[in-house]
Amino acid sequence: MFTNNRSKSKGTAKRSHIASEDRAVSAATKDNVEYVQQALYQTGDLENRPIVCSAGQGCLLYLDSVCDPDKIHEFILKPLFAAGEDDPMSVITSSDVQKHTDLERAIDLMLEGYSVLHFEGGRECYVVRVPSVNNRAVEEPMNEKAIQGAHNGFIESMNVNLQLIRKQIGSRNLVVRRYRLGKMTKSDASIVYLNDLADPKLVDEIDRKIKAIDADNLMNAYMILEYVENQSFSPFPQILQTERPDRTIGNLLEGRIAFLMEGTPTALIVPVSFFVFYQSPDDYNSRTLAGTFIRLLRLFSFFIAIMLPAYYIAVVSFHYEVIPKEVFYQIKGSVAKIPYPPILEALFMELAIELLREAGMRLPAPIGQSIGIVGGLVIGDAVVRVGLVSYPMIIVVALTAIASFVVPSHEMSYSVRLLRFPLMLSAAFLGFQGIVFSLMAILVHLCILESFGRPYFAPLAPMRLKDWKDSLMRLPFWMLNERPMESHSQKLIQESNRQKGGAKR
Repeated sequence: MFTNNRSKSKGTAKRSHIASEDRAVSAATKDNVEYVQQALYQTGDLENRPIVCSAGQGCLLYLDSVCDPDKIHEFILKPLFAAGEDDPMSVITSSDVQKHTDLERAIDLMLEGYSVLHFEGGRECYVVRVPSVNNRAVEEPMNEKAIQGAHNGFIESMNVNLQLIRKQIGSRNLVVRRYRLGKMTKSDASIVYLNDLADPKLVDEIDRKIKAIDADNLMNAYMILEYVENQSFSPFPQILQTERPDRTIGNLLEGRIAFLMEGTPTALIVPVSFFVFYQSPDDYNSRTLAGTFIRLLRLFSFFIAIMLPAYYIAVVSFHYEVIPKEVFYQIKGSVAKIPYPPILEALFMELAIELLREAGMRLPAPIGQSIGIVGGLVIGDAVVRVGLVSYPMIIVVALTAIASFVVPSHEMSYSVRLLRFPLMLSAAFLGFQGIVFSLMAILVHLCILESFGRPYFAPLAPMRLKDWKDSLMRLPFWMLNERPMESHSQKLIQESNRQKGGAKR
């Protein structure tokens, strides 16, 4: 059940009678065409175009679903018909022309957007890159909007994403390592880092983990997470996901490493700490006091989101003495009408909020807004009038939901939403003692958790006061003269903060 994506599991699908070994190009064009058709299982998008030109008689094979007909005409057919008896390698105007004697290698390249040209009597074929490119425009990501600063984001093309990074980092130390992942999907991926900043041991570790992935299906970067992260069952994410180039560049300049993959408009950043998930580009595009206040407000929202429902349950169930007398009688009068204990009331409301949130995300935008209004106003008021939920619980759940929306990272928001449920159960059974024990367990887990061998809860555990100026707070740029210790950068001292040029994360 847990290894169904491993390539070592035996499949039952019918295998091709064409072996995947090397196959030399035949001198007869007809034999080559038949071999390609059988190797691709007589697929309907395979095009076979006969060609007669000064270079000889042959055929052009390509998959019309991944190749651009205009490029084929402009780069291959037009030069061939206009030229004399020259070598096709010198006539074809495409920037990527290869000569192969292995037909199996040519077939693999056809799946990537190449066309195969063969002339009768030749023992080699010409492979020309003519891919069909359909990229959406570079625009700001919907889930990481910034009030100030850059408004561009990654798209599904890895080359475009690399261009966005190199456009702002003009250093020759920027290194890109490429990979092919997935036995069946064969997806292009790459890691990006600054050679003079990133830890060489960390680069080698990530390279080893990526090469060790043995799976058939790796369609996007999100599937890589569980193969490379240290603890997949931890509630806290150990890899930062971002669709913003400025946030990615800021982390690269601190010595971290970014992972990009074709078809995914997201960069995976490693290693990271808990406080990185609460940083936003707006922190660096505003004044120091404003950026520090907003960051501290986000960190405070973490405690509200996981503790407020549990605190309310513990007070109502065990600790009435902490409530002022003026408020005590009002809460008691509202709670006394509810026929079941506070834990069931809280679970009912929290699950209802999660259902409304998911419904609003999956539906089109106008309908999603209507669902939110109906769920928040109509249903909320109805359950109170019927006597299923008390008014204080409505306030608690609303504040908890608002606090969870403050988190700038979507992965950390999911973690916050999950953690509140065990705290609610602990509060229902043990009151304040249960909350304290649960918080201690979370704190211990944060202290021992690591992100690629780096402490996850730095700079609090281990304590490093110098890193507080860009984690718990945001001091002026001229005071940020050291990179964070948890990234293990080769150069902790920054020569000049002006080299960062704009938003950091």
